[in-house]
Amino acid sequence: MIDRQFFFDYVRKPLFGGAMTQSQVDGLNAILTEWEAWEPENGDLSPNIRWLGNMLAQAYWETEKTMQPVREVGEGQGRDYGVPDPVTGLVYYGRGLIQLTWKANYQLMGTIVGAKLVENPDLALEPDLAARIMLEGMARGSFTGRRLGQYFGADPSKDDPYNARRIINGTDHAALITNYHRLFCIALNPPPAAAPANTGSLVA
Repeated sequence: MIDRQFFFDYVRKPLFGGAMTQSQVDGLNAILTEWEAWEPENGDLSPNIRWLGNMLAQAYWETEKTMQPVREVGEGQGRDYGVPDPVTGLVYYGRGLIQLTWKANYQLMGTIVGAKLVENPDLALEPDLAARIMLEGMARGSFTGRRLGQYFGADPSKDDPYNARRIINGTDHAALITNYHRLFCIALNPPPAAAPANTGSLVA
């Protein structure tokens, strides 16, 4: 389980300017809760807490620090996916913590997470579901074909947050997001509790 007291105490200053809104706290809690539920389903990922650190960093950038799912600016106007689907009449523009676009991707991710995203794409804006979509999408490579396992391994030497940006969008702002990744990873790894002081022999 994640030490949330340490996590929030740590991220508040370097990532949120010393103060957080309730909405930011709620958004982060949604992601952490989904991770804690998702990790047992996918094996012991505790050596790879960097996966979660990178997800948090990517979401932090993609949502402009709100940590809440967002709609794509312009709602797809001028893009091929930004027109009403001839069957459903809905527009499958980007929605979520990580932007989910195109009807086929809504269909695929809906099957993975068990939600009717094609029939109601706005479900991707629900915080818990958006977090689940991000976890599954980044782990499976659903967004760009790149996945977390390519950049982070149980061996600490397999650690490449810069190129992990390719999971979402090439190397756009990769150096900046790498810094966010490092900060989130520190917050997810509290130092071990200090050993009790030696107060002398317990034998009279």
